[in-house]
Amino acid sequence: MPQTGNLMMPAARDPMLRAPNGATLMNLSALIGRIEETVEAETASIRTDVKFDIKGSNSRKSRYLYELNRAVGALNGEPLPDEHRDMILRLREKLAANEAAILAHLNAVSEVAAIIQDSIQKSEADGTYTADEFGAGVTP
Repeated sequence: MPQTGNLMMPAARDPMLRAPNGATLMNLSALIGRIEETVEAETASIRTDVKFDIKGSNSRKSRYLYELNRAVGALNGEPLPDEHRDMILRLREKLAANEAAILAHLNAVSEVAAIIQDSIQKSEADGTYTADEFGAGVTP
């Protein structure tokens, strides 16, 4: 993803965020768009790319969400236009889908880890003291 100009500047140094409301809103639109792209790419990659750098993606996503918080704060409590509210609602839906993909990924990782752990435990057991060796569970 290309990162140019004011899009990557921290909010405190970004003149667009200190500019009048029109410029702030334009920057807010660009920022929300960038976050959407990042979240969509992460969601798709989690589902398809086993070598996906989830840590790096999470770092970018966190930074962008921090910038969004700063940009909204720069509005000084003024209400967002409907267009921006709609963008934020759409972003919220994409973040929910992203969360579901991350949870599914974590559950899959946990299941694989449990299978591996069970396999290791079984391979280490020599059967000497297992319940099967003593007839446990056998009904008379």
